[in-house]
Amino acid sequence: MRHTHPLPGDIGLTQISGVTGQLIRFGQWINKDGFADYEHAFLVLPDDRLLEAEPGGARIGALGRYGGANVLYVCPPGLTERQRTAICEAAVSYTGVPYSFLDYFAIAAHRFHLPVPGLRRYVASTRHMICSQLVDQCYQDAGVHLFADHRWPGYVTPMALYNLLAR
Repeated sequence: MRHTHPLPGDIGLTQISGVTGQLIRFGQWINKDGFADYEHAFLVLPDDRLLEAEPGGARIGALGRYGGANVLYVCPPGLTERQRTAICEAAVSYTGVPYSFLDYFAIAAHRFHLPVPGLRRYVASTRHMICSQLVDQCYQDAGVHLFADHRWPGYVTPMALYNLLAR
């Protein structure tokens, strides 16, 4: 479900410019998630704040940071106020969790069925997360499972969120 005015617990999907955004976009395409221009996901928190995974670690910031950006706000249909509160409470607990570019390679290795020992455990780890993994984990912690396709925990890209919630 799409929203124009974000509510706590909503997911923001947006673009990343430059080489980093192009690499993520290409990686999502290789992963068969499509080639639309959403390379970053964040979680809307109360009081016009957000939680997002960044190279320096997950951080809480001002939602206004994306005021002029092309942001698509989505959430699963039927999300209750209690679930929204639980998602936001879970989000706060992940502040400072390190970002890991290696998660992109791990997701690609899984996609190509490469026999990497410990790969499933690495992708599922909450000790390091990319933006879309962080969003999905906050939902899972609140008892809301976004994906019903039996994917590995943590096997989530921004485009996977777009494909699930915005189409």
